[in-house]
Amino acid sequence: MNLRRFFVLLAAFLSAGAAHASADRDGLRALRIGAPEAPAIDGVLDEAVWQRSPLYDDFHKHLPRDGQPPPGGLRTTVQLLVDDGALVFGIRAWDPAPERRRGQLARRDKIAPDQDFIGIWIDPAGHGRSAQFVRINTLGVVSDGIHRADDDESDLGPDFPVETAVKILPDGYSMEVRWPLSNLRFPYADGRNWRMMVERSVPHAQGALLVTAPFRIDALSHLSFLQEIAGMDATVQAVRDRGFVELRPELTVRSARAWSPGQRMRGSQAELGLEINARPRADWVFNATINPDFSQVEIDEPVSQGASNVALSLPEKRGFFLESADVLGLPLPAFYSRTVNDPEYGLRATWRGAHMDATAMSLRDEPGGLVLRGRPYETLEYAQTQRTMASLARARWHQEGLLLGAFVSQRNYHRFGSNEVLGLDAQWRGETDGGVQHQLSGVAMASRTTAGFTDDDLPAKVDGRSGGYLWGKYLHKTARWWHEAEVEAIAPGFVNDNGFVPQAGIARITGSMNRILGPQSLGALELYEFETYLIVHEMRTLADDKGGGQSAGQRGGETVERKLRPGVWFAAPLQTDAWVELGFDRQRGRPGGRLHDTRVVNFGIGATPAPWVSKIAMEVALGRQLDVDADRVGPGGNVILDVGLRFPLRRGWSLELDHHVNRAWVQGTLGQPAFSDTAWRWLAMLHFSSRDSLRLLAQNTWAARRDDGVTQLEAWNDRQIHRSLLYRYQWRVGRTVSFGIVNDKLPLVDERSRSLTFKLQWEV
Repeated sequence: MNLRRFFVLLAAFLSAGAAHASADRDGLRALRIGAPEAPAIDGVLDEAVWQRSPLYDDFHKHLPRDGQPPPGGLRTTVQLLVDDGALVFGIRAWDPAPERRRGQLARRDKIAPDQDFIGIWIDPAGHGRSAQFVRINTLGVVSDGIHRADDDESDLGPDFPVETAVKILPDGYSMEVRWPLSNLRFPYADGRNWRMMVERSVPHAQGALLVTAPFRIDALSHLSFLQEIAGMDATVQAVRDRGFVELRPELTVRSARAWSPGQRMRGSQAELGLEINARPRADWVFNATINPDFSQVEIDEPVSQGASNVALSLPEKRGFFLESADVLGLPLPAFYSRTVNDPEYGLRATWRGAHMDATAMSLRDEPGGLVLRGRPYETLEYAQTQRTMASLARARWHQEGLLLGAFVSQRNYHRFGSNEVLGLDAQWRGETDGGVQHQLSGVAMASRTTAGFTDDDLPAKVDGRSGGYLWGKYLHKTARWWHEAEVEAIAPGFVNDNGFVPQAGIARITGSMNRILGPQSLGALELYEFETYLIVHEMRTLADDKGGGQSAGQRGGETVERKLRPGVWFAAPLQTDAWVELGFDRQRGRPGGRLHDTRVVNFGIGATPAPWVSKIAMEVALGRQLDVDADRVGPGGNVILDVGLRFPLRRGWSLELDHHVNRAWVQGTLGQPAFSDTAWRWLAMLHFSSRDSLRLLAQNTWAARRDDGVTQLEAWNDRQIHRSLLYRYQWRVGRTVSFGIVNDKLPLVDERSRSLTFKLQWEV
């Protein structure tokens, strides 16, 4: 028996060595297989097909100290199988200190460099504009999303139905990942070769991030360095005509009670919803949603706005809007999903070609949302009391280094008017022989609006008003310098009710110069990266003779804010990054008001000092703070603290804790804050497995104004308390059942509400 086992192991070793010897160092080569050969997704690379699949092990160290040789003993190999239905990856990761491996149960999309993980990035279009990615830690927890090269940002909204399995080994681990081709977006014909990158995170090796694509740290986007996958041509031809249809019905049952002085209300409702996703062939995807439930979207982080009257944008996961996130790829004002409150139904089509792509959507929205209209010094909010239609169409043409796009948007309030927006955008990228990189981006929009509001905040049709929007940005990067210049002008009459426009009637210019000094030593402290920078910013009003209310007669050229901020940033061991900057700022709080001196010191730090700490991050601003309502400046600040903890428990369970505190204040002259705004959140997740968990959320916000000894403004207090408990079980992506209890209070006015919710989602 022992002799037979020896020869089996010897044969496997020789086969692996032969496969390794045939590895293609120029990139990963896919092995085409038939359906009967597809391996079981169990994390064990023991099927015969893995023995003849080419190995790829050319990994480079990206972080820390980009370009340095990988640490010894951390060999990683990648193999790729492809059949008519999916890509199957086999990864083997060696580790000389496996006892220091970090990997625990966590929420989806919460896999970060504090954990050991494997990341897979795929660009099926091959044009370097966007990539789909998944990251899987050693317990099989997944983070996934889309990365856009235009702004070099990742969107964690999309959830891809990847099947994963991990096997822990004495000297590391092995992993298998099955990614259905039906969820990879690529042109029907004339497409470029698929490109990809594999990354490996090893926290205990000084936070090392190893990648198969040796991209430069000064790159505008690392997607341009992804490597081609050899051997995919026949597969793309075979599956491009294959269609699929997904039906995701959902049932939501909710019972609610509410109490207020002298009044009690109670009610129950059951609602059916349906999502339909259809792909008749590779380049077309159609989506429909009927009566979706948006009540259980990821809970927002409580954010303190301090003494500002300008609205803040918030991210969100709503499945209907995510299919074309890469195509929409527009600056913030163009489209913002939160403008859609509670759709009765929605339709959308997306097409992707070799050099063009397009998307169009239309939704019928129920009353209950907010309409935001920007002013130079504030964001006005109006209640959406009528049904509306929100529609948008977007198209792009792209070639090597050049992108041209156009879009049209409409918000139809029916008898109360409408808002239409037409826009054009462009981006150009280039690199000189000396390695200097340039990127120039621009957007131009024009709007026409006949939907307005009366002095009593009621919807009303008004005389049509037009406005324009212009935005431009230039990037210049070398190995040692990084410069940015950005200009923006928003006319007083510009409105985009399908987008996010917190301010209008302003023009601003922002510039920054960054000197990249590379690794440095400060005594015993070794810095992996060190940068100095200077930020300049100026915002001024545009004249408005037609506006109503506070904007009536707004004169132009009035400085709203001015910033001059020198600073430094560095990265250090324990996944630490920190920055400090001096703010020689000036701000104005209202039209015709005084331009106040608001000098501050800003600093922040983030680190992962221990295996059970997922993050510690803090941002602080201390100095002269502007109290907008009082139009005065006082000593104050803004502090944001985030602490994440993870603890393994018995039976394979895990406890995840997230703490968030945000406090802003402006001191008065009577020894107490004239204004204070505090937000606090405590979230506990008890993970029973990677499929089911129990979430407890406690969230408090409170704000107060007291006598400041100067303005004699009326004192007030506002406090909100939220408590919720949610159990969720997921069979697979698209099949979940959840049960939740929510308790909300406004204790200062003795108002309370409580609800029980049961929700079932089932993908067919």
